Amino acid sequence: MIVPGLVSVTFRQLGVPEVVRLTAAAGLAAIEWGGDVHVPAGDLAAAETARELTAAAGLSVAAYGSYYRAGHSDPAELDPVVRTAAALGAPLIRVWAGKLGSAEADPAQRACTVQALRRAAEAAAGHGIRIALEYHRNTLTDTLASATALFAEVDRAEVVPYWQPTGGQPGAVALTEVRALLPELVTAHVFSWGPGGGKDRLPLAERADLWRPVLAELAADGRDRFALVEFVPQDSPAIFLRDAATLRDWLTHPLG
Repeated sequence: MIVPGLVSVTFRQLGVPEVVRLTAAAGLAAIEWGGDVHVPAGDLAAAETARELTAAAGLSVAAYGSYYRAGHSDPAELDPVVRTAAALGAPLIRVWAGKLGSAEADPAQRACTVQALRRAAEAAAGHGIRIALEYHRNTLTDTLASATALFAEVDRAEVVPYWQPTGGQPGAVALTEVRALLPELVTAHVFSWGPGGGKDRLPLAERADLWRPVLAELAADGRDRFALVEFVPQDSPAIFLRDAATLRDWLTHPLG
């Protein structure tokens, strides 16, 4: 089952109660709470408040979206991240695979990231939480080859992939990436970008050629996964409501 939701950093300008209300109004079911504004690492009171408001609205917490960069962040930053995710009731902690792209990172830096991810997995597992890697440029998941190699190097079932498209990415390439990351892939960040990337945000419906096959692939094995709306044009709540409706329609009427 694909659970539709929102990445809270889509609306950094809104408070936690407003994000909850907007998500519920959009007919979505889950929120990935960001660690930069809404639920800062170490602020357990903020985490508990977000958890309570999310549950009261009939929504679930999809993940804690941290900005912990394995192999580069101070290792001391990991503990407050894990404790905050636990207070939030998050099943996943999103982290980043370093801060260098795979072409820039040398073997020692890559090995350091691998060891940091193993430590993060061990720390989170004590709370029943898994570590999810952001699929992103300027990290070791910036290409499919590097990402799949990294998961093999970490070799921990508790470390799992996210996925998101790049700007203007052909649908066939996106589908190849998603298939390679399955079945462990747990979450897709759902948005449409043109060739200009984040500066070229499109209505979600304009990339139906990419998203409809990807969503069908994510649903094919029947496992629970999240599809979370992010990066709406103009950071607009009104456009978000339209994009959320598009996502819900695709999930309700999947490709045959």
